[in-house]
Amino acid sequence: MFLWFLALSFVLVALVFDSPALDYRMVMLGTVLPVVELLAGGPWALHTLLAPLVALVLVMLFTRNRRLARRRWLGLPIGLFMYLVLDGAWLRTELFWWPVWGLRVDSGELPDFKPAALLIALELIGLAVGAWAIRRYGLADRERLRLFCTQGRLDRTQMGGSRPRRR
Repeated sequence: MFLWFLALSFVLVALVFDSPALDYRMVMLGTVLPVVELLAGGPWALHTLLAPLVALVLVMLFTRNRRLARRRWLGLPIGLFMYLVLDGAWLRTELFWWPVWGLRVDSGELPDFKPAALLIALELIGLAVGAWAIRRYGLADRERLRLFCTQGRLDRTQMGGSRPRRR
């Protein structure tokens, strides 16, 4: 479900934060990072609420008085939070709230995979949202795409808050 996570995290964060300066590549990385845990044998720390909270605290501590570094790295914990939302991770209560109810984790148990038809539908939704985002944020333009790929930023003129409002 890579397209589902990548496209929706990018679009939702861009629409909510409306920030051309946030590094959206880091948001997208944070959203797919927990998938690596599944490949390594099962869900664990990155599927808990603790992981994005720790990441957020670390980013805030290590980037004190370094505004540009904070702007870049803040996307990672935001992406980790987005994964929890888009995956429905809160449905596995004991794992989501780890270590509130003890330190033991069933890390070897893989989550119940969704039916193949649902996985395909989610990927198609991700593809459609990604195509919409390319048009919405002008990423078909070479310079805007370069800005996004090299710095993770969006062109300020493409953001919702910088457009003149219709009456």
